[in-house]
Amino acid sequence: MNPKLQVYGIKNCDTVKKALAWISQRQLETEFHDLKKEELSKGLVAEWLSQIESGKLINRRSTTWRNLSDSQKTLTETSDLIQLIIEQPTLLKRPVLFHQGVWSVGFDLQDWQSRLIA
Repeated sequence: MNPKLQVYGIKNCDTVKKALAWISQRQLETEFHDLKKEELSKGLVAEWLSQIESGKLINRRSTTWRNLSDSQKTLTETSDLIQLIIEQPTLLKRPVLFHQGVWSVGFDLQDWQSRLIA
């Protein structure tokens, strides 16, 4: 039996809805973490940034990104970036998925099929 998928997202996000529907159709065991209801920990965000490039993790097309100050958009210190993500979790591309020790971002159908239905 595969361990539970850890999915981080926002319930009303269209991409997260598609991902959760795909997971549900395949009856995969999942633990969903709502970024609007559960506060992120520094350790978790640091782990994401250690495995996922910040340019891939942060959605620079989002309204949240556009509303940031120029100084916030150019943060280079990891600790500052971690704090910004904790304060503004809607900056994240969604969903963030953890499966068998690997983090990934976004709902890429081919990637998910190869990783989760192998």
